[in-house]
Amino acid sequence: MALKTAFCSSLIKIFSDSPVDFSYEGLSLLHGEKGNFQIVFRSDRDCTVTVKTDFSAVSLYEVKEIYSRTPIHKDSCGDIYLEKNGDPGFYPDLLDIFNGTLTLKKEKTAALWVNVDSAKAVSGNYDIVFCIEEDGAKTELSFPLKIWEARLPSQELIHINWFHTDCLASYYKVPVFSEEHWRITENFIKNAVSHGVNCIFTPLFTPPLDTEVGGERPTVQLVGVKRGKNYKYEFDFSLLERWIDMCLRNGASYFELSHLFTQWGAKHAPKIMAETSEGLKKIFGWETKASSAAYMNFLSQLGPALKEYTDKKGITDICFIHCSDEPSLEDIKYYKKASDAVRKYFGAYKHIDALSDFDFYKKGLIEIPVPEEGCIEEFDGNVPSLWTYYCCGQYREELPNRFFAMPSIKNRILGVLLYKYNCAGFLHWGFNFYYSQYSKREIDPFTETDAGGSFPSGDSFVVYPGKDGSPLSSVRQKVFYDGFQDIAALKALEKKYSRQFVLGFIKEELGDINFRSYPFDTDKFLSFREKIGPLLEK
Repeated sequence: MALKTAFCSSLIKIFSDSPVDFSYEGLSLLHGEKGNFQIVFRSDRDCTVTVKTDFSAVSLYEVKEIYSRTPIHKDSCGDIYLEKNGDPGFYPDLLDIFNGTLTLKKEKTAALWVNVDSAKAVSGNYDIVFCIEEDGAKTELSFPLKIWEARLPSQELIHINWFHTDCLASYYKVPVFSEEHWRITENFIKNAVSHGVNCIFTPLFTPPLDTEVGGERPTVQLVGVKRGKNYKYEFDFSLLERWIDMCLRNGASYFELSHLFTQWGAKHAPKIMAETSEGLKKIFGWETKASSAAYMNFLSQLGPALKEYTDKKGITDICFIHCSDEPSLEDIKYYKKASDAVRKYFGAYKHIDALSDFDFYKKGLIEIPVPEEGCIEEFDGNVPSLWTYYCCGQYREELPNRFFAMPSIKNRILGVLLYKYNCAGFLHWGFNFYYSQYSKREIDPFTETDAGGSFPSGDSFVVYPGKDGSPLSSVRQKVFYDGFQDIAALKALEKKYSRQFVLGFIKEELGDINFRSYPFDTDKFLSFREKIGPLLEK
């Protein structure tokens, strides 16, 4: 049998028809950093290969191709995609549990994803030995690894990736906030935090996000509400308490309190359920005008009660709160009324929203604007705390993103760009959105990756729901987190030298990069990254 093997970097997407002609000569990591590379296999016949390693800091995953009906929008710039025509196809994305054996199909390329957690080893030089066996024939592959004494500092940048706990209840068919739902939710929270999501989207009430006008998402309301006489409200924060404790024990650093007004204009109230004299019923929703006296009365009582609770819990200073998501300039009069209410009743929290028209900030309607990356230049230098986001709309030009059909460098380069622009935070809407657009129906994320044909595959989630209620990671999630580790490494370099030195280093190695211009050469990028360790220990 002719079994071909090779090592390659994490920035190459391995398709079933990829040639096995890669050369990757080793990896170095700062201590505490997690690194990734791949082992590629191809055989001239069907066979089963056993792969083992005794290096305890290594975890192995099988890279699996996932079908995409919508790899790109038809008006995308083809040259920046792996698929230039937008035709449906299969893309390497899922990192599945590896049980020790890899099934190879004749003349089809397969890959194992190798994740190295350097915190589980001491500094030094290693040869990671992989023992490969097929039909009694044994061979060994050796991969050089260096772990520097210099440590990767803690993540400073605030990372939000919206956590959709209702999608977990829907996919796993468990009652909302049942014990099983809590178990599954914690599994996903743990995964999110371990991949750099340090600010957790927290549904005070069912989030009014990606919901059809007049439609509803499953109720996932953490604040209990009881409406008494004369519309006096009592609030129960016991579920919120459990949520916060769960997030804190899994390493979360911040909380993002859900939107108090509907998406795309702030014209209505979110769905809010309450105990009333008539039993549990919906008291606010699409039928409620955002500026109505009834809803303002509700917010005027919720705000002080929530602050009293978060003060007691000691988390007020690490909470962000939302008004409305992605308002347009034509909605500014509605947004102003909603923003006024947020400042009046929830002024203790940092007010943050994704919006890209600078007029909202210039008119004093938002404390922390989060513009999409294509508009960041207008905000750069004009706001005290620069954030950015991307979603399905950022698919043209060279803008970084995480779609299936994009080369991985477009995913990872975001980290260096966030450092260069001195960004305080990054937001994305889809950690685990398993519904179609507007939440009209549930989807199976293993077979329908484009939210019902609405978004390029890869936009709406970065983890897959595993069979045991635990998430399965993706190539995109690992590469994205590598970008966040790049930021931390550059911060370490800045502390040793200066920010001016680091900016000069980036320019010398990668050029005068911005969100629309950066090198696509993966070898060049990896060479840049490998030079940080020696500079730190020089």
